Amino acid sequence: MKITSFKQLIVWQRAMELTKQLPDTERYGLVSQMQRCAVSIPSNIAEGRQRSTRKDFAQFLRIADGSAAELETQLLLAERLYHLRSTERAHALLTEVQKMLGSILLKL
Repeated sequence: MKITSFKQLIVWQRAMELTKQLPDTERYGLVSQMQRCAVSIPSNIAEGRQRSTRKDFAQFLRIADGSAAELETQLLLAERLYHLRSTERAHALLTEVQKMLGSILLKL
């Protein structure tokens, strides 16, 4: 079976289980981390676009895509830890951004 998403990795799945062991004080830092991730995505797109080569732009797009995967994980954690149900819009927008990043990377 070809792995098409980090969510299929057993190591990622086990790491997600680890979060159940976090003390409450660590859980509350999740919002701040999510905000930093969300800011990182457009920041890396902008910085990469201002670079002089396609190679640099592609590298920054990959970093933005990594931040998007990190934010996706954090949204999933927030749902698990806080039983949130109002993250559908965030997931939809994030999926759209991830698809767009992938498409631009393929064209570069």
